[in-house]
Amino acid sequence: MIKLTNIDKYLDKKFQRTFILKDINLELEQGEFASIMGPSGAGKSTLLNILGFLDDANSGEYHFFDEPVHNLSEKQKSQYHKSHIGFVFQAYHLIDELTVYENIEMPLLYRKVKGSERKGMVAEILDRFNMVAKKDLFPHQLSGGQQQLVGVARALIGSPKLILADEPTGNLHSDQAAEIMELFQSLNKEGVTIVQVTHSEKMASYGNRIIKMQDGMLLENFPHMAD
Repeated sequence: MIKLTNIDKYLDKKFQRTFILKDINLELEQGEFASIMGPSGAGKSTLLNILGFLDDANSGEYHFFDEPVHNLSEKQKSQYHKSHIGFVFQAYHLIDELTVYENIEMPLLYRKVKGSERKGMVAEILDRFNMVAKKDLFPHQLSGGQQQLVGVARALIGSPKLILADEPTGNLHSDQAAEIMELFQSLNKEGVTIVQVTHSEKMASYGNRIIKMQDGMLLENFPHMAD
């Protein structure tokens, strides 16, 4: 599904080159639930952004379902992002002025889905997430856990093949975090590929693979073995 070959990401300043990612070689199969771990500054979020077409590598190759992403135009990459990828953020990234319903509907508007179809898709996901009663509330009226549920629902509305989650439980207390991770597990069992960035060994253990990073490089890359 995903193949990264010799990926470098760097910043050039005067006569100095600072590497954010260096010689990343990584393959992810469809149906995996992988956790990227490592200290702050390891390059985890940058790697996630490259996987999600939000950032470009300076060199190397990225294949997504055998499509050479490194050769695609910005317009093509934007289309791939909209149609194949759902993003979940630590800070939720909900739009304060929009209701729960409108926040979830937003990706469908970008994809120009027809009104009647949009209505059915949003209604279905509101029902699935038990949020029908909250559809007219605004983000500030929800708890952190509820806001993140809306974020996950928004990421899922377009039936993405890949969910990328950047510290999705970082702002949640333990019960809310467990709820989100159990939701990810159930989505993964339905066939959705998930890649999350996390500092937490406990959150990483919900997946089936751990990828460890340090100083922009992959250190370890192995399956998580259940106890």
